[in-house]
Amino acid sequence: MKYVIASDIHGSAFWCEKLLAAFETENADKLILLGDLLYHGPRNDFPDEYAPKKVFAMLNAAKEKLLCVRGNCDSEVDQMVLEFPIMADYALLAYDGGKLFATHGHLYNTDMPPLLQTGDILLNGHFHTPCHQALQNGAIYANCGSVALPKDGTPHSYLVFEDGKLTWKDLATGKIFDEYKI
Repeated sequence: MKYVIASDIHGSAFWCEKLLAAFETENADKLILLGDLLYHGPRNDFPDEYAPKKVFAMLNAAKEKLLCVRGNCDSEVDQMVLEFPIMADYALLAYDGGKLFATHGHLYNTDMPPLLQTGDILLNGHFHTPCHQALQNGAIYANCGSVALPKDGTPHSYLVFEDGKLTWKDLATGKIFDEYKI
């Protein structure tokens, strides 16, 4: 299985369109969205082309390929316009080396990790900064960064997971900027 993993669209039609185009180019099996899909949040500036209605229309058109979890900016009102579930705090997916624990990052993160084992991967968004690190229990932490509102000088980004390898890509250029082999 090949997954594209992304987070923090925050209502940006501009960056959502680029993400969906990258997903098509990657020819992945699923697009895993780690929350904060429509609302920009009270602490964030408006992202490029802030248009939540356009974003939910684009995402609804791709609903068969999506797996989503709830971010701290997602609400029941958002769920009312989306034709796929977004209200789960996490999702578990099996892969040959363990499991993927997909969550936004405001509930489970490096400071508050879920129960994981060696080979498991904790996937987060929320912090808007792509990174990876080994956790004390032998699991791996991977943050995909942010589609629309990157922080700390990082690029607009997404993550690809395939064959035990994590690959971070710049959403604006499609270029790889980090890799990690599990």
